[in-house]
Amino acid sequence: MATAVIDRFEEDKAVLLVGASETKVVFPAVELPDGLSEGDYIRLDISYDEAATKAALAEAQALLHDIQGANES
Repeated sequence: MATAVIDRFEEDKAVLLVGASETKVVFPAVELPDGLSEGDYIRLDISYDEAATKAALAEAQALLHDIQGANES
């Protein structure tokens, strides 16, 4: 699990310094828990969402099929 420190807030964005290398990542502030401030540390739990990936692929394939069918008419 990665950790990050909130470096600063810029309008509706939070600038996070992620990991030991402190890689700068700009993140939507609204997606962070309420009450955080500059200098606070957070944990980032990133995981693969197989169901959402499969659903997005199916939707993209259906749209491509519809476009290809429209071009054949």
